[in-house]
Amino acid sequence: MEAPAQLKTAMTDDSNTPTTALIAEDEPLLAAALQAELARAWPALQIVATVGDGLSAVREALARRPQVLFFDIRMPGQSGLDAAAALADAWDSRDGPFPALVFVTAYDDYAVQAFETQAVDYLLKPVQAARLAKTVEKLQKLALPSVKRSPSAIEAEAEMAPLMSRLRGLLAAEGLTGAAAGRATDHAAPARLTLIPASLPGSAGASVRMVPVDEVLLFEAADKYVRVLTAGAEYLIRTPLKELLPQLDTAVFWQVHRGAVVRATAIDTVTRDEAGRLSLTLHGLREPVAVSRLYAHLFKAW
Repeated sequence: MEAPAQLKTAMTDDSNTPTTALIAEDEPLLAAALQAELARAWPALQIVATVGDGLSAVREALARRPQVLFFDIRMPGQSGLDAAAALADAWDSRDGPFPALVFVTAYDDYAVQAFETQAVDYLLKPVQAARLAKTVEKLQKLALPSVKRSPSAIEAEAEMAPLMSRLRGLLAAEGLTGAAAGRATDHAAPARLTLIPASLPGSAGASVRMVPVDEVLLFEAADKYVRVLTAGAEYLIRTPLKELLPQLDTAVFWQVHRGAVVRATAIDTVTRDEAGRLSLTLHGLREPVAVSRLYAHLFKAW
């Protein structure tokens, strides 16, 4: 399997600067076992942090900026794939290349095939020394001289594009795997939503309106709720975006962020800031909507 393009800029061959890594694994015994195996397979590797959930993985990776990430797929709070997407979205590539990603998974053969197709390295649980040695060998062969540079915002975003494409593929494969499991008990595809029972903010569910989907401009995740915004009102629903998306027409509603889905025809302007990040304004809404790197490909013209 050919190495991911983003890995090729993540290593350094400066012998005075050890390669650093972060481990995200929610089972302490497995995290300790992986660290012990890494110590044997790659003694010079410096583990800068070990965390047990996806949110902590993102926080520590942004703070410590390791060169290699070992992310467990199944973690509480935020999966390894979601954490990788969130980290990629928050990473300022002008300050350095994105880390090499190695996923640790207990997935079946179907999912492993998806990992291979998307050219992201992976390790199967329980991690075997021989397989880990191959991963380490691959990472070490990717060592390149460390280059200090400050690419422009457009160059930095272009360098992140291959990673975003791979993550989209993996997240899509994860969704397909979940859908396949669901079809074992539910043979019918979700019906398209036409009306949404939604409550008014502050009403504690005492006041519910049947909101026509044709009126909705934006669905936005907010804590335990999803905000449903029309041109003249705001409502709340408890249905998570992940459950809502299969019931929406993807030709009408575009996901532009892990927590935001917009009506495509309502998009007024797309703006790029100095860091290269995109945001939208919608007809009928004042507040801008952030576009994550994961979905920036929808607006290549900008």
